[in-house]
Amino acid sequence: MSLYLTNEQAAFRDEVRQFLDAELTADLRAAVNATTTVWVEKSKMLVWQQKLSTKGWAVPHWPAAYGGTDWTPMQHYIFEVECARAGAPELTAMGVKMVGPVIVRFGSDAQRDFYLPRIISGEDFWCQGFSEPGSGSDLASLQCRADRDGDDYVINGSKIWTTDAHHANRIFVLVRTKKEDRPQKGISFILVDMATPGVTVTPILSVSGDHEVNQVFFENVRVPSENLVGEEGAGWTYAKYLLGFERGGSLKAERLKQELARVERLLAGPAGAGLDAFTRAAITRDIARVEIQLESLAYTEIRVISQLEAEGGEPGPEASILKVEFTEILQRITELAMAAMGPYGAVLAAERPDTGDRFADLQSSACSDMLPIVPRYLNFRAASIYGGSNEVQRNIIAKAALGLPA
Repeated sequence: MSLYLTNEQAAFRDEVRQFLDAELTADLRAAVNATTTVWVEKSKMLVWQQKLSTKGWAVPHWPAAYGGTDWTPMQHYIFEVECARAGAPELTAMGVKMVGPVIVRFGSDAQRDFYLPRIISGEDFWCQGFSEPGSGSDLASLQCRADRDGDDYVINGSKIWTTDAHHANRIFVLVRTKKEDRPQKGISFILVDMATPGVTVTPILSVSGDHEVNQVFFENVRVPSENLVGEEGAGWTYAKYLLGFERGGSLKAERLKQELARVERLLAGPAGAGLDAFTRAAITRDIARVEIQLESLAYTEIRVISQLEAEGGEPGPEASILKVEFTEILQRITELAMAAMGPYGAVLAAERPDTGDRFADLQSSACSDMLPIVPRYLNFRAASIYGGSNEVQRNIIAKAALGLPA
């Protein structure tokens, strides 16, 4: 494992930096800084996706034959790090990092020809229909059914915690197409147009007041059989493949470093000035501890990248390790941000404009850092649950990485 870039890698880094300098506008950076949920608002994200699509970098991890770049794992790492340092938006994972790779690997030629260009351009905005009431981390117990009726599947049931379903025009769903002896059997992976009659989206407001997730109901929803991905009953295999990308498909250490830098700015700003010396010292000590954890995470990412460079392959149990570490460090950073806010951390408004109206007595530069802190703290309590709870991830690590009995 090398910690130094080759001349070719350094030249690629410079190319990425030049692109970011030219295309990443101040309003896009501001939108990222103000984001209170997982991804930046749809309108801003699509602006950035169009820029990446024009450059040919919207789906760099896909095969070049389908619009990807054929970058090496280290080039992917460099790109992620530079985007994080520059404050670029992340594209929603649902299309480019989840269903896209599944269609590439397991879909039909007709599905690839139709869906993949629309994912790259942003014309199709996807959501994920996996979890159900009573079937969250125990995903294999799902009950949403799809019964074959001639050339169609008829879907009945519901999905819950569906991020961005209110913005999406398509959803990929896991459905039970057959009752088998094991719950993982008889599950299929189907693509659904959200405009299909019988699909209803009901908002779920988080404790922070954000509308990010939803419950999606399916009532006699007829879907053409050609929307089945791969083989009927093989959906569990495809879901596991997809979840490897969801849990470990992005490198997060650098983004967390930017989050921690915000905490340091808060501590040094007007909010932190009101804290007593003991509290400031405690926060400073905890920042140092998180910095050590972040360096460990960054080295782990580089080690995984180096392994992929040498051996190839796809995300394995390392994806679970990265998911656990990222989410737990993220939650700790949001806790430190709340502590650095002092009394201002008690302020939560139902509406959060881009301006810092709630902190009008402070300088505007401080307001931009303070505005999203409370809702981010509240929203990211769920980070260790979604994508497969961290308890489930530890079981995967124990079995697949450490060889311990199930």
